[in-house]
Formats: sequence, structure tokens, C-alpha cells
Amino acid sequence: MADLQDEQTPAHPAYAAETPPPGPASVGAADPPPTAPASALDRAAALLSLHPVADGHNTLVRTLRQSPYHDIGTPDTGVDTDIPRLRAGGVGAQFWSLLPPRGTAPDHALADALDQVDAALSLLRRYPDGLCLALTADDMADARNRGRIASFLGPVPGSALTDSLAALRAFHALGVRVLAPAGAPWAAEDLTPFGHEVVREANRLGVLLDVTGCTPAAALRIAGASKAPVIATHTAADALTPHPDNTDDDVLLALRAAGGLAMATFDTGQTGDSLHAVADHLDHLRAVAGPGSVGLGASFGTEPGTRRPTGLTDPSGYPRLIAELLERGWPETDIAQLTWGNALRVLRAAEFTARAAAHRRTG
Repeated sequence: MADLQDEQTPAHPAYAAETPPPGPASVGAADPPPTAPASALDRAAALLSLHPVADGHNTLVRTLRQSPYHDIGTPDTGVDTDIPRLRAGGVGAQFWSLLPPRGTAPDHALADALDQVDAALSLLRRYPDGLCLALTADDMADARNRGRIASFLGPVPGSALTDSLAALRAFHALGVRVLAPAGAPWAAEDLTPFGHEVVREANRLGVLLDVTGCTPAAALRIAGASKAPVIATHTAADALTPHPDNTDDDVLLALRAAGGLAMATFDTGQTGDSLHAVADHLDHLRAVAGPGSVGLGASFGTEPGTRRPTGLTDPSGYPRLIAELLERGWPETDIAQLTWGNALRVLRAAEFTARAAAHRRTG
């Protein structure tokens, strides 16, 4: 298979059309020149112009807390994410992770999450021509139509709720739309009674539940308890690379049954160190969860030195990944779902669940 980590990769033989030698009737100055077949990268770029990437996980907000005056409006080597590289990669929507660093003390989780929400909102205010806050699926579509990158806040950690549904409602009022239960005492091997209340309240508010990092037992419980689809914002196939944040096949099947979404990360520890390895994980996620339950959540937003798969070192690498999937025979309809359609559908499903809950309360 062609190595798509090189921008100059020639077209795959499957896309090369043979041109018959000119016969007498075809010779002449007025004959049009033969049309070259589109390369996989050309096809990828065309697809992304119509169906941009909705990326489920970027940690830039946390990174920028250490350098709050860093300018992401221009290309810079200080971090791997900026607006020019997001645009070059065809990113049309971004979920900005507000998760704390590993090892953050539980009693600091709420304060840290609020600090990150404040930092994220400040970031969006600084770049109104490139980024805009999105709260709904309609906001996501509208931002694309206006040439902006739709920006969703979340996930925030479930441990930040500190046994208070009011904290969840406050996060929602601030614009947060994703909650990650992993590490919260109410979502360990099983859901506690408070955990069930959190799931119901998240459904009522239209807040998505992110099962990345949950034990398989907890992920299955959450998926079974939730009336809205659940997601994994930055995961990979545990069958290929065992890792605490990767998803096993039982959970993938549950996501498929519930219309959820597994969003593939570009973390070398979870996927391997090459673009081809990431594509292998996407092949597995698609085979088990189905094309309607696979998305992308790269986990960009880090400082230089973070190991990334070759060819996917920053968001501008997305076209190369899409080209690789085309080379592997993915239909364009499946890629359109992968990049944009599945994320939009899950957001709409969460909103529908919230409206139905409101109707039941007032009915």
C-alpha cells in the first residue's frame, strides 16, 4: 500500500485509468488533453471541504494555561494546534477538553474545571473570526456555513461534580456539553444511586457522557442507563492495543446498539507510532461498532516533544489519514459519517432526548 505520509504520494493504482493510444480519429490539435485521475489526497481534500472533521478531543486549553498569551492565530511551533493548521486539516468543529492532568487531587477537580472553562471562553473571545462557541448541533452547522470552527466545551471530569447535580447544571449554564465520568467515585465498577441521577440529569440537559477511561463494566452500565447516545472522545481499539483509555469490543458493540460514538485518538500509546497504525484502529472500530458509530478525537493541543504517529503530528495531517482510508477502500459515505455526520447525529440525538425529558416533565 502506498505510503500516504508523504504529500507527494502518487495515486493508488485502483484510481489510475488507462488511456488508450490515440487512433486516427483522435489525432488533432483540437483534441482535449487527457484528464489525470484524482489522487487519494485530492479526493480527501474534496471530501473534507464538504464534510469537515468534528474532532472530539483537543487539550490546547490546558496547555495554554501555562502560556496564556500564546497566539494561535498564526502558525507557531510552541504547540501543535493553531487556527491555520486546524483549517489546513479541514477541522470544522472542535471539542476542547477541560480534563485535569492525571493525578489532580479530587478536592481540586471542581476549581480546576472552572478555571479551564474560564480559559476556554477567554480563548474563544480572543479569536472570534476563527472560533465560535457552539452549544447545539445547529450551532455546529451554522459555524461551518460562516467559515468558523464550532467550539464545544468539554469534557469536564465527573469528579468535579462533588456529589452535586447543581454543579452539573452550572457547567451546562456555562456552555459545557460533555461530561467524563471516568475517575468519579459514582462511576467505578458500577453506577451508584447518585451516578444514576447524574446520567438522568445529563440526559435532561443534553450533556453528552464520555466513557473514555471508564472500566468496561462502568462504560456498559452508563451506556445502558443513558437514554441518549454515549461517546468515547479519545479512544482506540483495545483488541489491537491494550490501554486504559481504549475501548474493548463489548463496549464497541454497546455503542453500536445505542447509536453512540467511538472517536479515534492519535496518541501513540493508544494506537502505535504511524498513520497506518491509526488507520488499523479505525478499521477495527468501524468493523465492530459500525460506520455510524466511529469518529475522530485526535488529542492534539500539546507542546513540542509529545510523541505522535508519523504523518499525524498536528491537525494539518487529517487529509493524509482520509487519503489512507480511501486507499483502503472506505466508501466516501462512510468517511463523511466519520468526519462530520456521526458527531452531528449524536448531538442531535442528545438534544432530542433533552426535549423529550422536558415534555414529560410538563406533560
